[in-house]
Amino acid sequence: MFRMNIKGFLSSKPRMLCIVSSLLFLGAVGAAEFSDAQEAQNRARQDAAPKNATKDQNPKNGEVLLLPVQGNISMLAGAGGNITVQAGDNGILLVDTGLATMSDKVLEALRPLSKEPLSYIINTDDRIDHTGGNENIGKTGRPLAFAGAGTRGLIAPDLDEQSQGRFRAPNAFIIGFSTLLDRMSAPAGQVAPMPEGAWPNDTYSEPQKNIYFNGEGIEILHQTANTDGNSMVFFRRSDVISTGDILDPTEYPIIDLKSGGSIQGVIQGLNRLKLMVIPAEHIEGGTVLIPGHGRLCDAADLAEYQQMVTIIRDRIQNMIKSGMTLEQVKAAKPTRDYDPIYGSNTGTWTTDMFVEAVYKSLSSNQDSRASK
Repeated sequence: MFRMNIKGFLSSKPRMLCIVSSLLFLGAVGAAEFSDAQEAQNRARQDAAPKNATKDQNPKNGEVLLLPVQGNISMLAGAGGNITVQAGDNGILLVDTGLATMSDKVLEALRPLSKEPLSYIINTDDRIDHTGGNENIGKTGRPLAFAGAGTRGLIAPDLDEQSQGRFRAPNAFIIGFSTLLDRMSAPAGQVAPMPEGAWPNDTYSEPQKNIYFNGEGIEILHQTANTDGNSMVFFRRSDVISTGDILDPTEYPIIDLKSGGSIQGVIQGLNRLKLMVIPAEHIEGGTVLIPGHGRLCDAADLAEYQQMVTIIRDRIQNMIKSGMTLEQVKAAKPTRDYDPIYGSNTGTWTTDMFVEAVYKSLSSNQDSRASK
């Protein structure tokens, strides 16, 4: 019986070798296909990333696209920077207004969302692709606080129409950190960079400003990051955060040194967002982030972007400590492995400009101490 078993085993050996060879072949094919799929996915992601600060997410036909997010929050894409929309029984609230040239398209998209008009605009910073529509869009609104249903914007609704003109409430409230008003306006006798109708008419200078609108608590959080006047907006019930340009998955973060921005401030803002975001399952889902430009993001996207910015900061910091000049740092290409996704050689915000801003930011006394 023992010999028969050995014989059976020996006779089945070629069959076993055939099976093992087949499995190895199938495994190699599967691995190759998986590798090709991963590479294709990476190429698609890189191709999808716009390459400069002024290239918005505009569809080629110049239209805007309204995308539901969650709760009563939507995102308008295609008007310049992303516009966050909260709509409900009290009216409409916007975070940023896009470019002035897209205002008519934005208003057309907003019209079906609520029977009540626009009440609030919140600006995340003073860049033109976030504030350009302030005047055109803001003048169509009326603050909620001035009147009840049917008398929106009328302080004294019993007066005749001619008298109402003298008592009409201002346009929609435009909320922004105090330094935004300083930069968008100008002293008497000088020409302001923005028309008066675009200026914030409800500024704050504390770390946080809270409002309640459409049955939802809204936190407006100051953060020195790209400039000294960035705001993040947290819709508490909807669990959505409008980040402004602190998070921009289409490019390296813009750092406006002249306006008080710094690489350390951007990283602090991203770290703050990481503490606020709560993922659902397997990191996907949960809190949704509406970035300054590009697609909707979640906790995983935020972690990836924060890691990229931190790694590049550390690389340039080490180069500075070793005595390298700005030109030497640029030649060393500290962003090389991230350039296919976030880099650009053309436009108003290039990879060289980002590296230079990080270098100068870290070379200042304040950022050098903060990064140690």
